Amino acid sequence: MNNKRQLSPEDQLKVDGFLQRGVNSVERKPFKPLKLLAILLIMVTGLSVFSLLLARAAGL
Repeated sequence: MNNKRQLSPEDQLKVDGFLQRGVNSVERKPFKPLKLLAILLIMVTGLSVFSLLLARAAGL
């Protein structure tokens, strides 16, 4: 018994056509891990400074 499904040639053409449409072939910018790291560091530092200022204002 063969469990592998295969499409008919007509259905395969429909699938290939659908995959080639603009909706499914979006050009993406390359991933920049250093930019993500910089954003995370800025956010964590900013929240840390904010929490320290809030604690100091509360008298702790």
